Amino acid sequence: MDDVIIIGGSFAGLAAALQLGRARRKVTVLDTGLPRNRFAGHSHGVLGHDHKPPSAILAEARQQLARYPAIKMVNARADSISGTIDNFSVLTGEGESIGARRVILSYGVVDQMPDVPGYAEGWGKSIIPCPYCDGFEVAGQHWGLVWSGPQSMNQVRLFHDWTDRLTVFADGHDVTSEIRADLAGRQVPLVDGRITEIAHRWGHSATVKLDTGPDVIVDILFAHPRNKPSASLHDSLGLATVNTPTGIALKTDERRETSTPGIYAAGDLANPGIPSVTTAIWQGAMAGIFAQQSMLV
Repeated sequence: MDDVIIIGGSFAGLAAALQLGRARRKVTVLDTGLPRNRFAGHSHGVLGHDHKPPSAILAEARQQLARYPAIKMVNARADSISGTIDNFSVLTGEGESIGARRVILSYGVVDQMPDVPGYAEGWGKSIIPCPYCDGFEVAGQHWGLVWSGPQSMNQVRLFHDWTDRLTVFADGHDVTSEIRADLAGRQVPLVDGRITEIAHRWGHSATVKLDTGPDVIVDILFAHPRNKPSASLHDSLGLATVNTPTGIALKTDERRETSTPGIYAAGDLANPGIPSVTTAIWQGAMAGIFAQQSMLV
C-alpha cells in the first residue's frame, strides 16, 4: 500500500510529490498529461523559472523527482476512489487498483470556451485571463476586457498598474448605471453588444467583432470564462465545495484537507482566488507536508 496517491501531476501534484518523496513516503502520481496552461507559450512570475514554457518547467520537475525512489509516476486516469482514511483505493482507467493511506486531489480544472469563433483559437495567446501571468509583457498597450459580471470591476481597478488604455466589452451583460458611471469617470470606454467573433492578426493583437457597432482592435484581450473540474471524483466522494464567479472550487481547511478526512486538495481545483503556477506550487507543497504529518505515530 502507498502512503499517498496524488491524482493530477501538474504543478500542484508534483510539488506535493516532492515533499513526500523527500520524507521517504511511498507515493504514486497519476496524470493524464493535460495541464490547464498547456496553451500558454510561457509561464511568468515563477521564481527561478520566469519566462520558461510551462511544459519545460514540468519536464524539469519530473526529471528531478526521478531521483527519489519512493515516487512513482504513472500515466493513467483515476476512475474512482473508495474507502476511508488509512485505507483508500483508487481504480485507474487501466483497471488497476492502488491502495493508499492518504489521497491528494490536484487534477485541476478545464476552461469552458464560449461558442464564439476565434475564442478557443486565441486562448493563451491573444486572449488571456491573468495580468500577473502575462501583464508585464503587454504593459502600456491597449487592453480589452470581456465583462463577466460585477466582479469584472475589480479587474478594471487592477489593470491600472499595467496600462491606462482599457476597453471593456459588455458582451450582452446588463451593466448597471452605477458601474457605467464609474467606468466613465475612469475614462474606460464600455462597448455594448454581444461579441460574435474574435479575429487574430499577429502577436497578441485581436479584433473584436460585435453584433452591433464597428469592430474594435485591441493589443490583448482579457477574459474569464467559466471553468469546471477536469474530473468528477470530488462529486462521487461528496466533497464540500465553494462557489466562485467562474465555477466551483473544493473547500479545504488550513491544512489543505477536504471535508473527507485523509483527502487533501491543491491547485486550481481548490483555489477560489486568482489561479497561478506559484499558488499551485505552494498549495501542493503544503498538501504533501500536511498529508505526511497526518500519518505520524
